[in-house]
Amino acid sequence: MRFIPQNGPNGTHSCRLSVPYAAAAAAVVAVLVGPTISAEPVRVDPETGAATYETQAQGVSLSLTQLLPDQVRAFYVARGFDLADADVFAEACVYMTVLRNDTAPGTLDFRLSDWEVQHSEEVRSLPPLDDWLAQWAARGVPDSARLAFRWAQFPSEQSYAPGEWNQGMMATGLPPGSRFDLIARWRIADQTYEGRLDDVRCTD
Repeated sequence: MRFIPQNGPNGTHSCRLSVPYAAAAAAVVAVLVGPTISAEPVRVDPETGAATYETQAQGVSLSLTQLLPDQVRAFYVARGFDLADADVFAEACVYMTVLRNDTAPGTLDFRLSDWEVQHSEEVRSLPPLDDWLAQWAARGVPDSARLAFRWAQFPSEQSYAPGEWNQGMMATGLPPGSRFDLIARWRIADQTYEGRLDDVRCTD
């Protein structure tokens, strides 16, 4: 687990720094190919076996907690999804995601579209909320169930003043049992920070 600047003065390294938001794209790529640090869970639920991965720096906390497919299915079936539709989301490697602005020096702004998943040497964006909603509409999921889905998701973009936070479900879109790195980005006081959780594991 580490926090990395998007454009450090000495190239790719794992110190806790920040840079202006207008960092060059090439510098971002240089960060992503740096050495990998495995992330061991900070805790494991003794009843379900669900693992939580977390990193903290610069007054910000980011955590991912595994949601078991059966938990996700039950949640959405209870809110109007049929089992086949609930299965589609339950099998997409879903996490309860928490982002907290604990003591950062200013408002934390993020867009989920800036976050990425690195899996099997491929870097991909997270599945957008609008894509899920369009899929549910095409499959005939009731309006009330789609609304419940929307409100249960981690927000697509948000701003948190110091002391504010939010949580919600976030799907990586990866198959069960996959391992991946999460690359999360946000801005504080016109500077961009990149937080990583490496070697995170989807439930089997």
